Amino acid sequence: MAERAAESAPETGARPGLQGSLGTAGIVFLVVAAASPLVAIGGALPVMMAIGNGAGAPVSYLVVTVVLLLFSVGYAGMSRHVEGAGAFFAYVTAGLGRTTGAGAVGLALLSYTAIQAAVYGLAGAALGGAVAAYGGPDLPWWLWSGVLLAVVAVLGFRSVDVGTRVLSVLIVCEVGVLAVLVGAVLLRGGAEGPSAEPFTAGAFLSGSPGIGLMFAVACFIGFEATAIYSEEAREPGRAVPRATYAAVLLIGGFYTLVSWAVVVGVGAGRAQAAALDDIEGLVFSVAHLYAGPGVAATMEILLLTSLFTALLAFHNTIARYLYAIGHTGGALSPLAGTHARHGSPHVASLVQSAAAALLIGAFALVRADPVLQVFTWMSGMATLGVLALMVLVSVAVVVFFARTGVDRRWWHARIAPVLGAVGLVCVAALVLSNFTTLIDGSVGLAALFVVLLAAAFAAGAVPAALRRE
Repeated sequence: MAERAAESAPETGARPGLQGSLGTAGIVFLVVAAASPLVAIGGALPVMMAIGNGAGAPVSYLVVTVVLLLFSVGYAGMSRHVEGAGAFFAYVTAGLGRTTGAGAVGLALLSYTAIQAAVYGLAGAALGGAVAAYGGPDLPWWLWSGVLLAVVAVLGFRSVDVGTRVLSVLIVCEVGVLAVLVGAVLLRGGAEGPSAEPFTAGAFLSGSPGIGLMFAVACFIGFEATAIYSEEAREPGRAVPRATYAAVLLIGGFYTLVSWAVVVGVGAGRAQAAALDDIEGLVFSVAHLYAGPGVAATMEILLLTSLFTALLAFHNTIARYLYAIGHTGGALSPLAGTHARHGSPHVASLVQSAAAALLIGAFALVRADPVLQVFTWMSGMATLGVLALMVLVSVAVVVFFARTGVDRRWWHARIAPVLGAVGLVCVAALVLSNFTTLIDGSVGLAALFVVLLAAAFAAGAVPAALRRE
């Protein structure tokens, strides 16, 4: 049975593998970095409250957490049998064959490239605004994005352990300042006193719950990267499953708690109105009111570091997908090269850095707005792409275990993956129904992004199918 699983997975050849000593905590830090706590709370949450379901935003996080926990059961279980830096690529290949797996590669690369481009746009604008506010030069956003790209490229070229140490410090600071915000709001009672109203069905179903779920999903993008670091983990068979569950629970639980505190801070009865009045500064205003100007200023600075940690995490993810593609052989085999001293996928990292530079340059040439267009549009496309990938993985998990019989537990190998797939399909349907909200109501542009995702899948699957003939 194990031999059949190995045959379905990407070829690894005799190349030296990636090197690293990541444990469960290190992998969790990398994943939480991609989730970007301050970006999610300071950027996505106010939008969820303003045009989504207002005070019901905390339940949106809870619903997505439950769905992703169901997905994680099969995902984590499969990590014990299919190793490699390809994650979605490797899993879909093992379960559904090389053609579908190659399609998943194209879809994954486009989705992660889109979310990284989104963050580069927001980060460039935020960094430029902060520098100008403190008396520095007022330069175009893409120049600041280029500065961030250079730093990310250097860290990404080196061992993943180096990046993990940087991320760990920054993530602890982010979580710490948000915890201070929660404590301050609860200690002072909020606008109307602590309330359970945000957790009621009425609050969740008010307004547009589909939009709330859509942004909640976007806040989780990157959690699935736990399996990508299996080659750089000390004990991948134990570290990857533990990190997957820990990441989902920590991200979901923390976002639920902080979003509830923000709702309590402005008052559940006027949560939506407060967000509409101050959609960009809502969370910072709440911090200023309850925790003081020092905490609010610290949050604004840490928002920049949160954006940086997200960029580094997504860089690592994309580089490891390229590394996995290199192991399939052919003209792309140089991508599987590893650095003799750092043990990093340095070739894939350099290619990824060059691609990001070209993308930033393209957006700069067409004078795209870094927030309203680059960040918003690319986030929407990435969310839909990652949802489609997770549905494919859920199906692959069921097929893989049914065919190989390496895990005969009904809950782990069948029930949980099927329930997770159903939940993901329902969320994806809601995302599609609200997709135009992200892109200025343009049906044509929404259709174009869906076509691009389908084309990315086809770009990987069609050549793979032709090679098999």
